[in-house]
Amino acid sequence: MTTKPDAMRYFTIHHDGVTIPVSRNGRGRPLVLCPGLSSTQADLHELIELLRRDHDVVAFDLRGHGLASAADRYSFEAFLSDLGAVMAELGRLDLPSAPVLVGYSLGADLVVHYAAERPDTVAEVVLIDGANPVPEPFLTEADLPEFRAMWEDQVTAQKAAEGTERQVLLTAQEILDLNLELDVVRSGILGRYRKIDRPISMIMSSSMAGDRDEGLAPQFNRNWRAGIERLVREQPHIATSWLDADHGLVFTHASEIAQIIRCTQGPAGSGHCAGPGDWSDADHR
Repeated sequence: MTTKPDAMRYFTIHHDGVTIPVSRNGRGRPLVLCPGLSSTQADLHELIELLRRDHDVVAFDLRGHGLASAADRYSFEAFLSDLGAVMAELGRLDLPSAPVLVGYSLGADLVVHYAAERPDTVAEVVLIDGANPVPEPFLTEADLPEFRAMWEDQVTAQKAAEGTERQVLLTAQEILDLNLELDVVRSGILGRYRKIDRPISMIMSSSMAGDRDEGLAPQFNRNWRAGIERLVREQPHIATSWLDADHGLVFTHASEIAQIIRCTQGPAGSGHCAGPGDWSDADHR
């Protein structure tokens, strides 16, 4: 582990043939932040810095992202093993309590699956715009060409970040395959929720696919909200906050998200918990 002058601590985890870079800093209750597909620690910098005011935050990059090494496979189970390796390493450290486990997008799905198998290692779960048991798959055969072209454009745009802490090494086909796999994973995720005996909070975007009135966006947004309504009907104890945002809410609404995370925590949490009126675009339930 390396200590920087600003007290940020860095270390790496080697497992399954990949190297996972981990950072740790902050004060207060332990919190682990799991990024999503095509997002890195560097991308989530603003949210991480806000959370570090009240938490001892551990952040990391998934394989093929940021400063993590490339891998020969990018499957849901492979990414889940990255989260498991980070949590196992933290289990060897002298943390004062089990961490709050926070996941964004794909990271939220990874968190649900991990917490379902190892609830004893988690204090609470916070899910940001992911792990949604949507009633309909997002990707249909008819939509594949459009999504393939979208991710090809995304991969082309990301080439400017090659060799930096924001790089993503996955190909457009690998991203497409992961999204297809994620549809299958989410079709059975309700069973995972039933195995988690820890408090769960969700922070969701009201317009995950954007606020356009044409194209696929309205359909996707309805499916997104329907999935959460389905989840809350079965698991009414889950606290849900809706932000007036799209799927990039971790970048555009970091301050609101950090504040909601403070408010979701029980007596062991730290910091002032504001009322819902203190974030004007959140519908807190």
